[in-house]
Amino acid sequence: MAMKALVTGANGFTGSHLVRALVARGLDVVGLVRRTSKRDRLANVPLTLAYGDITDRPSLDAAMAGVDWVFHTAADVDLGIVDGDRMARVNIDGTGNVLAAAQAAGVQKMVYCSTIGIYGDTQGETIDETFQRRQTGFSSAYDRTKYEAQVLVNQAAAAGFPVVSVMPSGIFGVDDPHFGPVIQLFLRGKLPFWVGGDRITGIVHVDDLVEAMILAAEKSQPGEHYIISAADLPTREMFAYLGQKAGIPTPKEAPKALVYAITTLLDPLGHLFKWNPPLSRERLHYVYERCVRVTGQKAKDQLGWNPRPLTAIFDEFLP
Repeated sequence: MAMKALVTGANGFTGSHLVRALVARGLDVVGLVRRTSKRDRLANVPLTLAYGDITDRPSLDAAMAGVDWVFHTAADVDLGIVDGDRMARVNIDGTGNVLAAAQAAGVQKMVYCSTIGIYGDTQGETIDETFQRRQTGFSSAYDRTKYEAQVLVNQAAAAGFPVVSVMPSGIFGVDDPHFGPVIQLFLRGKLPFWVGGDRITGIVHVDDLVEAMILAAEKSQPGEHYIISAADLPTREMFAYLGQKAGIPTPKEAPKALVYAITTLLDPLGHLFKWNPPLSRERLHYVYERCVRVTGQKAKDQLGWNPRPLTAIFDEFLP
């Protein structure tokens, strides 16, 4: 009988790639999705859909019947002017529900998709999984809620539950809903300016992240943490590489003073109209002030993880 795996957030960017990889390996896959969610990414994929929500424990209990592995990828991911209470319900309470339901179901292994953000601002220092967070306070609601969710996961692991955490850096792929559209805009010659070209960005291809998660389920000891990042570089270098290949000039750096001035106008409007503008004080903190650098060597050494180089990731975006 085939192994059975449940994927939360199955219709999302990472979740849908994970579902396809698990199906390709012959697993019986259950995808947890909300009835209102778009499921375009799961078109023509042979999986069982379980309708529910990680904030609804009974729906989780029903979805986990007979499941061997649980992959928890569902999360509320955003920066700027966000609903912090909702984010806490999804990221903290939802993760607590997934842990409780998985424990009650007696699953063999759970893999939690965390983030390198749990380590806080490393101020440019390249760190590994042994790093102890030094940042006092949090940079965003996302930063806080993912950190507190990780605390719950760590507590469950300490109590003997077989859960493993993977901490990806920036997740890239041609269907990436976050940075993908920016790259496509640039390649169409419609991105003359950029903000924070010196910002160091850690990058991993979504399919390499998926491979790491499956390797963690197969090989990892319970309670382990694995940083999943191929490498990092300033965003300006990414644009320079793509631009050289496509014959497009690298975007010019927008004047920082002007960017901050625009933000002082957009932030109040965002709060007034419950709108998350493309520029906000919180987003600028991530661009100009916060720098998290990591190494994924542990996953390579212990799991045999072998991510593709950054050039291969970028080349996928080229026509």
